[in-house]
Amino acid sequence: MPSLQSRLFVFMVRHSHWLRLQPKRRTIIDWDMASITDFRKQGEEGAKAFGKLSDEVKITPVHIGNLYAEWIETATTPNDKVILYFHGGGYVSGTCFAHRTHVAKFVRGSGIRALLFEYRVAPEHPYPAALDDALTAYEWLLAQGIQSSKIAFMGDSAGGGLVLATLLKLKDEGRPLPTAAVCLSPWTDLACTGESLVTVAKLDPFTPGNAWTVFSYHYVGGNDPRLPYISPLYGDMRGLPPILIYAGDYDVLIDDSRRFAAKAKAAGVEMDLRIGEGLFHCYPVCGSLFPEAQQAMNEICAYLQTRVTSSVSKSDEQQWSPEALVMTP
Repeated sequence: MPSLQSRLFVFMVRHSHWLRLQPKRRTIIDWDMASITDFRKQGEEGAKAFGKLSDEVKITPVHIGNLYAEWIETATTPNDKVILYFHGGGYVSGTCFAHRTHVAKFVRGSGIRALLFEYRVAPEHPYPAALDDALTAYEWLLAQGIQSSKIAFMGDSAGGGLVLATLLKLKDEGRPLPTAAVCLSPWTDLACTGESLVTVAKLDPFTPGNAWTVFSYHYVGGNDPRLPYISPLYGDMRGLPPILIYAGDYDVLIDDSRRFAAKAKAAGVEMDLRIGEGLFHCYPVCGSLFPEAQQAMNEICAYLQTRVTSSVSKSDEQQWSPEALVMTP
């Protein structure tokens, strides 16, 4: 049964429009660009509600070619282990500023530094821009001499889906794979066929109606939304590294997690799906705000500690050395 704290949190989110003196919460994402611009502003403003970074966390800007990224670390995090973090935002929004507070929690909890990067977003930059940028960020890490066995992918929402799409692309091309991946409420089906988009709509405290359909339209462009590198649900999952997924059953995308996990297990992937009762989209980022989020965060950090080891994976033995893309102050 959900804790009292989590139920109060969901209630407050569902009625947050009252604090803004609005009679109703926004119930739909429109097809026009103004709606996307407003969604982006809400994401930046919402990030402020999660408080300030701890004084022990250090942020170092990085430029990987044309990509902006940030190292998020503490004085004790080693340099040879990395969480490559893929931010969420429906492929139409998301910045380092909006996500660094969340990522810093996992850095402090796991003792592993993170590289958080800003991939290009739609509609200005539809598929495959985000995937290309994710590959660029990962290749840059390998070019710095960091072994794939010491890199874990992690992402939330669309970023979680991008994690899985990137894994499929790397695997299909025979490139070194990271040691593991953690996804929070990943968006795995941009064809939007999951029943939960309808059945859970009234329970979801965050997602405005029509949102995922609109976001998919902008990102997919003229491509088939069932392409595996757009929608990893439709990919060949054999040979993927271990994957941990967290999702809440009050999330309209819960079927994206359930169906991907089922297919991955059937393909022989070491797959662990954990569903929070009465909880919502990407709930582990809330950390200490209620018990279930803190427990999930603790479990994720322990998982990262276990997976990001000092051993050398088979993929590291491959002869593959991308050119350094340069950078950083």
